[in-house]
Amino acid sequence: MANITTVSMSIELLNTIFEGAKYLHPKETILMLRGKKKKDTIHISELVVPPLATYGHGFANYPLHLLPMDFSLVGTVHSHPSGNKTPSDVDFNHFFGRIMMIVGYPYTSEQDVVVYNAQGEKLPLQLTKE
Repeated sequence: MANITTVSMSIELLNTIFEGAKYLHPKETILMLRGKKKKDTIHISELVVPPLATYGHGFANYPLHLLPMDFSLVGTVHSHPSGNKTPSDVDFNHFFGRIMMIVGYPYTSEQDVVVYNAQGEKLPLQLTKE
């Protein structure tokens, strides 16, 4: 199986993630990422709100058993209101899919987002205008 080396998404989609994080700040937010893997790149195309998600101070969660069988889900994105974009042990223990994206306060630019694979390695994020 080829390793993922790059993640791609539209600037518009990233701005939608930022707006949701700003709305719930200082609580954390969490969303599922829908997309496709082509060669060594994951292209994120949509955001999915997990059913019965819980948003709180220092956590965001959802009941995994309520997710529909959907092989187009490639990972998750959640916010860190502290601005620290380093994943915690809890983040890795709840890793879902191929990638985990963390957006940190102030949720305004490409510098406020980091993408990780399951091994904790940072992946480059390519933003597109489409």
